[in-house]
Amino acid sequence: MVMSVATPRRSVSIRDVVLHRIGATRNNGNYGGYGGVMNWPRRHCGDTGGGHRASAEAIRDAFKLEFGDEYRIFVKDVWKEYTGWPLNDMERQYKFMLKHGQLWKVAFHSTSPRWIHSTYLSAIAAFYAKLSKSGGWLMEYKPDVIISVHPLMQHIPCGCLNGRAFKTKLSLLQSLQISILATGHGQFNASVNRCYCPSEEVAKRALFDGLDSSQICVYGLPVRPSFCRAIISKDELREELEMDANLPAVLLMGGGEGVGPVKKTAMALGEALFDQELGSPIGQIVVICGRNKILASTLEETEWKVPVKIRGFETQMEKWMGACDCIITKAGPGTIAEALIRGLPIILNDFIPGQEVGNVPYVVDNGAGVFSRSPKETATLVSEWFSTKTEERKQMSENALRLAQPEAVFNIVKDIHKLASERKTLANFPSSLTSSFSYAI
Repeated sequence: MVMSVATPRRSVSIRDVVLHRIGATRNNGNYGGYGGVMNWPRRHCGDTGGGHRASAEAIRDAFKLEFGDEYRIFVKDVWKEYTGWPLNDMERQYKFMLKHGQLWKVAFHSTSPRWIHSTYLSAIAAFYAKLSKSGGWLMEYKPDVIISVHPLMQHIPCGCLNGRAFKTKLSLLQSLQISILATGHGQFNASVNRCYCPSEEVAKRALFDGLDSSQICVYGLPVRPSFCRAIISKDELREELEMDANLPAVLLMGGGEGVGPVKKTAMALGEALFDQELGSPIGQIVVICGRNKILASTLEETEWKVPVKIRGFETQMEKWMGACDCIITKAGPGTIAEALIRGLPIILNDFIPGQEVGNVPYVVDNGAGVFSRSPKETATLVSEWFSTKTEERKQMSENALRLAQPEAVFNIVKDIHKLASERKTLANFPSSLTSSFSYAI
C-alpha cells in the first residue's frame, strides 16, 4: 500500500494527497478525476494484508482531523489497478499461501538473500518506470508525496523517480515509508526522504540496511485516531455493546479472515471460564470471526455456559477492545499496536512465518503478553487472569500502556505536513529550474 501527497502548482489552498495504498494527485486541474469537488474521496485498496490498509486509513483520518480540507487523500492499490497478471492477482495468491503456511514460509525465506530480492524489486521498479513514462499511475496522479505503507511498495515509486523525465515533471515528490514492528527482507529503501519506524529495534535495522539517521523517525505504528482519542469509559462501552457489566471479558480474534485456532480456543475458553463448583461464569467472551461466515455460524449454534458475543467483520474494534480486559490474537503489528493503546494484556497464538516472527518477542520480552499455540493452555491462562492471577494481568496491562504510542499517527502526519510546507515555496518556480534539486530533505 502506497500513499502520496501532491502540492498544487497553482494559487489554491488545497494540497492533493494520494495514498497509493495511500496517495494524492492532480490531473489537468481536476482532483483524481473528481472535478475538484471538495467531498471526501472514495478509496481503493486491496487486501494483501488488512494491517496495511488500516495504516493507510489511519493516516487518512489523521490528516482530516489535523488539517481538514487542506489535504486531499486517495487510497490506491497499485498492484491491482495498474499491473497485469500475476501481480494484479497477488491478493488471492497471498491468501492461498497463508492458508498453507509452509508455502509462504518457503516463498519468504527463498527470497530473503539480498541479491535475490534486490534483483526482482529493481526489475519491477524499472518496469513500472517504463509504464509511468507512457501515462501510468505516477503521471495520472502527479503526486508531490508518496507514502508507502506496504514494505514492498516503496521500491516502485523510488525506482520510477530515478528516471530523468520524472525529475522534471514530479520534482516536488517526496517518498516516505512506514515500517512494521518486525522486519522483512527488502523492507527498506535508502532513497526515501522519511522512514517512519514503530520501534528503536526497527530503526536500528533501517540504519543497518543503509538509511541515514536523518531519514528515520521513530514515532510508532500509525493506528486509527478512534483508538487514540476515545473518551468513552469501559462501563459505557459494555452497556452500548450489551455485555455483562461485571464479568471480565476476553477478546478472541482471528484477523479479517477469521483464521487460526479460533474455534478450538473459543470452545476451550467456554469451559475454562465456567466455575463448576459455583455453577456460574467467571468471565465472558467476545469472538471476532471476520469474514469467516462458517466459523461465525458454527459458534452461534453452540450452547455456551458463559456469556458470549459472536461478531463478524468489525469496523469498530476500538469499542470492543475498550470493553475487554485481555486479547487473544495472532501477531499482526496493527492489532498489537491497538491492543497496547487499550492497555490489553496480549496472548499471541500464531504468527505469519517471516514478517511477523519478530512481533512475538517484542510483546513477550516487554512484559505485555505471552505466546501460546495451545488453545487449552491459552484458556487456562485467561481463567487464571480472571481469578487467581489478577495482579499479573494488571501488571501486563501497565506494561502494555508503557509500550503504547497513541500519538504516532498524528506525529507522522504533522511531520509530513512540515516536509510539504518546507517544499511548498518550490512550487512557485518552473519545473525546469527545480528538476536538478535533490529529493532528500
